[in-house]
Amino acid sequence: MKHGKLIAGVVVFAVLVGFGTWAYRHVGFNFAALRAQLVQVRWSKIALGFAFIYAGYILRSVRWALLIRHNRRVPVFSLLGTQVIGFTSVALVGRVADLARPYMVAKKTGLPISTQVAVYIVERLFDAGSMALMFSSVILLAPTGALPHPEIFRKVGYWGLAGAVAGALFLVAVRVAGGAVASAFERVLGSLSQGLGKAVGNKIREFRTGLDTLRTAGDLLATLGISLAMWGLIMASYLSTMRAFEASPQLASMTLAKGMVLMIVSGGASIFQLPVLGWFTQIGVVATALSSLFNVAPEPATACAAMLLVVTFLGIVPVGLIWAQFEHVSLRKVAEESEHAGEEIAAQQQVSEPAS
Repeated sequence: MKHGKLIAGVVVFAVLVGFGTWAYRHVGFNFAALRAQLVQVRWSKIALGFAFIYAGYILRSVRWALLIRHNRRVPVFSLLGTQVIGFTSVALVGRVADLARPYMVAKKTGLPISTQVAVYIVERLFDAGSMALMFSSVILLAPTGALPHPEIFRKVGYWGLAGAVAGALFLVAVRVAGGAVASAFERVLGSLSQGLGKAVGNKIREFRTGLDTLRTAGDLLATLGISLAMWGLIMASYLSTMRAFEASPQLASMTLAKGMVLMIVSGGASIFQLPVLGWFTQIGVVATALSSLFNVAPEPATACAAMLLVVTFLGIVPVGLIWAQFEHVSLRKVAEESEHAGEEIAAQQQVSEPAS
């Protein structure tokens, strides 16, 4: 398995090098202009972007502490290290390390890892719902001419709003009758594939376990409020970083609506994050979006995309590495152990799956 990943990584790297060489010779990319953009950047705005991102990690710690407080009360900032080290692991190792955070929280609090994986699923749902709600609101309320192809973006905004509402209804349905919802999905999807039906049913039951943390309307509203505040900080970081490129009029005058579109593009590009190599693909996707959607020249678009990656994704790495040293944590070991724990949980669910 590891050899296969290594071979795939070498192949992707070779393709990227080949594409970069071709682009340098045929597209006429001006590397001197790229360096000039980086030299002329307003670093105070970059620093502000870092500050917004770091504040977002604090809110992640508060949110996780809130989600487990009915099972184990912990100080709201006591889980900050698990969030910082966990996202550092994802940045360096890839999405395979996604379960590092619930794994470390379980070890720190003494709670079963299965319950923390369930909390992780709930956390991700609130992230997706918050992003959909913010994106739809900003796009639908944007003034005329704020975005290119407004008719397309408005349709996407309506679909995003519909998705957020559907997600909220699904959350309520699973919270009230999770077992019945899981069984219904198993029956419907089982007619197509029994394995798929069981897998979806298990995920819904796992999600239902996580929702046990939301026992009151106050819990729900507090979690939603923290999630919206956190993503608001992330959006503010995107805007501050883009506006720091004052040598580019398009970037210096970046609006909230355009920034929101770019944040969604960047988030989509990071879903399947390969270690190290994924950084370059994400820069390419974001730079292409800046150029094609907002008429930013290739050089400032690339410089901005690289800086966005550093600020919003890689900026936590130095802090995480130092924190991991103090905590005596091996990032690779945590990633491997958390992946193994996730596989064990999945296997246990299959074994315990009722015959019905």
